[in-house]
Formats: sequence, structure tokens, C-alpha cells
Amino acid sequence: MNKNLFTYKKSGVNIDAADKFVSYISNISSKKRGKKKNTYIGGFGSVTDLPKDIKNPKIVACTDGVGTKIEVANLLNKYDTIGIDLVAMSVNDLIVQGAKPLFFLDYISINKIDLKKMKSILRGIVKGCDISQCSLVGGETAEMPGTYTKGKFDIAGFAVGVTNNKKILNKKKIKKGDLILAVPSSGLHSNGFSLVRHLLKIKKININKNTFLKKELIRPTKIYVKEILNLVNKNLLNGCANITGGGLADNISRVIPEKLCAEINLNKIKPLKIFNWLKKNKISDKEMLKTFNCGVGFCLIINPKNISKVKKYFLKEYKPYVIGKVSKNINKVRLNGKVNWL
Repeated sequence: MNKNLFTYKKSGVNIDAADKFVSYISNISSKKRGKKKNTYIGGFGSVTDLPKDIKNPKIVACTDGVGTKIEVANLLNKYDTIGIDLVAMSVNDLIVQGAKPLFFLDYISINKIDLKKMKSILRGIVKGCDISQCSLVGGETAEMPGTYTKGKFDIAGFAVGVTNNKKILNKKKIKKGDLILAVPSSGLHSNGFSLVRHLLKIKKININKNTFLKKELIRPTKIYVKEILNLVNKNLLNGCANITGGGLADNISRVIPEKLCAEINLNKIKPLKIFNWLKKNKISDKEMLKTFNCGVGFCLIINPKNISKVKKYFLKEYKPYVIGKVSKNINKVRLNGKVNWL
């Protein structure tokens, strides 16, 4: 072979490495599905059956990424949890409308395929799908030299779910007098990391030498699928909200009907240690509440008579607690009081 000939590999794209990774995805996915081989992974499209036990099915779809939490993974050289984050960010949105996740696809773009790193990311994605009880049916891997610098990459995910038309959670079910419950987060989840990283840079903090931050900043996003779908199946939810970018007020306002208001008592919020740490580093209350979940990963809107039934579906660590109620007001959200930071 003429060594002077131009090839795709010389330009920085290794198709053989990509094929090996696709084969790995197919094998690991098939093990989870209990089949010898997933014949659709590696093809041009993925094929999935709709559950036969759901009447009047409606399809719900969500897509998201993990933002600059990827840079924390790079700093720590730890990639086995951001795949869980990736799945969580989509499936936690699906369940807001009462949908059961069916399948998930991922997109990984990277400067140069590093099989060890990619397999580590994928193990997290598979674990996230396992927790969500959905299938990883495929995705896309793009080697993009010149677009990303050495070692840099990005990931995105796409989830599809299904729900019975009569069980769709919508604004019509939310009534005056409903209680608003906070379900604790596992930590930062996957939001606000640009601000966190800016703070680390300004304060010259090496997270590899800080045991607390090393653990907290890579902690994966809590997946709420099992708990929320139990509540949906038992008709115990009038509405809910996934608290992501924009914080509590922005996200809960998206599910509140016109002429009703989510009255939130900030004194009731129980911030986790990581948020107390952030607050001590010259971040205002307003900025904290707009950027981070502050310990509230998910919100439930329920009839007051169902509170004891709702709580029994959660483990102690994620037991929901009342932070407000729905009232009549032209403002969708009113934040009252102050968070009790420690």
C-alpha cells in the first residue's frame, strides 16, 4: 500500500475503532435484554414494539445532555457515572407527563475514539437504562478531529416513552388547595456546572485533592422513574415537575394552570451539603435558586388526602415533604421566605 496516499484514518477518523465500539454496545445491550444478539444495533434504525397492555397509547419523547458536567468527568478521569446522568436528564422529563420510558438512544461525539473511555461512559448509560427499566436500542458515535481538542467529547441522549391517553399528567388535573411536595435530589444533578467550574477556577480549587467535592461533583443524577410511575398507576398525582436548569420557580411554573399559583415556602427546603458549600462562596440566594435545584430534585402536586399514600413509595433518603400549596393568583409561582442555609 502506498504510504503517501491520503486515508480517513490519517485525517483522524478510525472507522475500525468505531466498529469495535458498536460491537461492544450490541453485546452489552443484548445481555441486558436477555437475548443472544440485538440485531438492530449497528443498523440504520432501531425497532421497538409498543406495549400491548397500554390502551390508547400516546408517545412522549425527550432529549437532553449533561452540559459541562463532562468537564468534571475529565478533571477526575472518571466516566462511569455521566451515562447515568445522561439517561436521567431525559427519562425524568418523560415521567412528568406520566410516560413510561420505552427506549433510549445516545449520541457521543469525540476528538478521537478512546475505547476504554467510551466503554466506561456506556456502562453508565446501560445502568441508567436498567434503573429506568427501558432499553438501550442504539445511538451514534462520531469521531470529529478538529472540532474537539484532545480528550474532549460531548454526549446527548434521546428517550421515548408511552402512556395511556387517560393517564397523561396535564395542567387540568391541578386544583386550588393541592399540596406541593419536594422530592430530594441526589446533589447537583447535571445543572449549574459552568458556575461551579468558574468558582473552582477563581478559588484555585483542585477537586482531585478535595475529598468532599470529588465525590459530590460527580455524583449521578437521581432517576425518579420507579417512584413516579407507581404514583401515576395509582392515580395519586395531579402534576409534577423535574427541577433542572432554571431552578425551582422556572420549572414548576411550566405545569401550573392559568389563574393558579404555586406558593412555595423556601423555609421548608432542605438544602444538601453541596448547596450549603456553594452558598458560602459568595453566591446570592437569587442566583442559587435560579441556577441549582438546591436539594429539590423533583416536585409532586397532589391532593392533600393522598399525602401518606404518596410517601410510602419513596425510600427514606428521598421521602417527599411539603414545601407549598396551589392557590388562586395571576402569578404562576410565588417564592416566600428564605432558604435556611447552614
